Parts: sequence; C-alpha cells; structure tokens
Amino acid sequence: MKVVQVAVGILQKPGGQFLMASRPAGKGWAGWWEFPGGKIEVNETPEQGLSRELQEELGITPTKMQAWLTRRFDYPATHDSVAKTVKLHFYFVTEWQGTLEAKEGQQLCWQTPVNMTISPVLPANALIMHSLALPTIYAITNLHEMGEQPFLNALESQLKQGLKLIQIREKQLAPSDLVGFAGKVIALAKPHQAKVLINSNVELARQLGADGVHLTSAQLMSCLQKPANIMASASCHNAAELAYAEKLGLDFVVLSPINATKSHDNTMPLGWQNFAQMIENCDIPVYALGGMCVLDLPQALQCGARGVAMQRAIWQ
Repeated sequence: MKVVQVAVGILQKPGGQFLMASRPAGKGWAGWWEFPGGKIEVNETPEQGLSRELQEELGITPTKMQAWLTRRFDYPATHDSVAKTVKLHFYFVTEWQGTLEAKEGQQLCWQTPVNMTISPVLPANALIMHSLALPTIYAITNLHEMGEQPFLNALESQLKQGLKLIQIREKQLAPSDLVGFAGKVIALAKPHQAKVLINSNVELARQLGADGVHLTSAQLMSCLQKPANIMASASCHNAAELAYAEKLGLDFVVLSPINATKSHDNTMPLGWQNFAQMIENCDIPVYALGGMCVLDLPQALQCGARGVAMQRAIWQ
C-alpha cells in the first residue's frame, strides 16, 4: 500500500494550549478532531507542505516551526474512507502571521494537554496527546554536588520559571535523610503543580505522596508490570530496554548517555544519530539524557524526543 506523506502542525500558544480542528463534512473521518495539516505534494518538503496547508486551512503563514516526531499509522477502512497508511511529520508551530480563520468549514478549538474537552480525536494522535501532557524539561536533583541549601534555592528559582517535572535521585543519602530531603522538594514543588518522582523506590514514593517513581534499567527489566496508581518512568540505555518499557506502558523513559557525562564517564555516548534511530518507532515519550543543557532541546525535539533531562546544567 502506498504511504501518504502528511505534514502536521501543532500550533501552540505561550501557555501551552494547542489548536485542534474538526474534519469537515465530505472528508474521510468527518467530525473527528485532528491537528491542522495535510498531504505533502510532489516536490514539496514537509515544511513547505505544512506552510501551504496552514495557509489554505487557516489563513496563516507559520514563521517559527520546530521539527518533532515522524510517525507511521495504518488507518482502517470506514464507511466514508478507504484504508490507507500515512507517515505523519509533526512540527511545533509557535509563531505565525495572519489571523486564524476556519477556511474549510471546520471547527477550531484551543485545548490543554491535561484537560481535553473534545472527542473523538483521530487515533493516530494518541501518543501525541500523551507526550504533550509532559513538559520538555525533566530535572534530576543534584544535592550531592551542590549542598542542600544551594540546591533548594536553585530548585525554587527553576520552579518559579516553570519547571514541572523533577526526579529525586540521591543514592548517597541514608533512608531517613532521603525522606527529609524528598519532603522538602515535594513541599516546594506542590504550589507550582510540578510533579516529583522518586528514584528506584516505589514504596517511598507512595509513602511521601510523590507523583511517581523512576526505575533503574535493572529494575525495569525485572519488572512484571507497571507500578499501579502512580506515574512510572525508567532509565534506558539500549533498544531492548526501550522495547520492554514500551511493553509495560510506562509513562515515559530517559535514554542515555547522548554525550559524555560525569555520571557515565566509562560509557560510550550514543550520539544524536543513534538516539534518533533508537526512538524512531517508540510509542512512549523519550527524554534525552547525558551532558544535556537547555540549548540541546531543539536538537532533541528534532530527533523525536519529548525533551531533555538534566542533572547539572538545569541548576546552574
């Protein structure tokens, strides 16, 4: 079956809302909701195709686009549509010229990732919705190198700037000290609606009222099912671990190390090309870890990651 190449735009407002459009009457899957975009024509790049489609559908010209995921999806035949395979090229669109207008009779609706009010959404977008509900930065605590008060000051500063996802990873602490430190982190995070995960200890995460647990790669591979009723993520270093995390249905994973890093100084870095190849068909969100800083975020997104994870640069 011929694969139809499609360019898709995730139009985002600064607050994180994104635009959804209903498929108009007369088209396949009429009435279902989707991200704007459409078929890429012969001799068009995905960027050119998306720009043309947004002009035709919405009357706008994108001026700032960021390449993201590429996903293949097999659509079954329906009463109003034939079966087809599509390859979807997703782009974040954060700036555009012109005024949004429904030029094809479609409905338009701004949505937030964690509070969707529209239905039904095209089935190819399930992973996308899950990924959009996660922030682009995953911060890992660094008490060991910074000391408690400097670290807590840095944490509070980042929370005020919008940090929403934190992993507490302090293997050097005695159990009682870890409980005390984790309690302080959770207390700082809560007013900012930031989620906190505890490294490797499911029971402690539940005891402290944390949002979830982050499993080591060894824990991941010995796990029979995803921990119930909390978020669950894991560290991955190879394709087998990625595949198993996907099988368990974890909320997300980190894949490392991308670059050389003090935490894995004896490990050969993956590099961006290997990273992109490894996550190309992964159906859970992936963060890039290992020597990362905020400036690496565009590269991570272009490789298909949800974002970057950092233990040092985020606190500097």
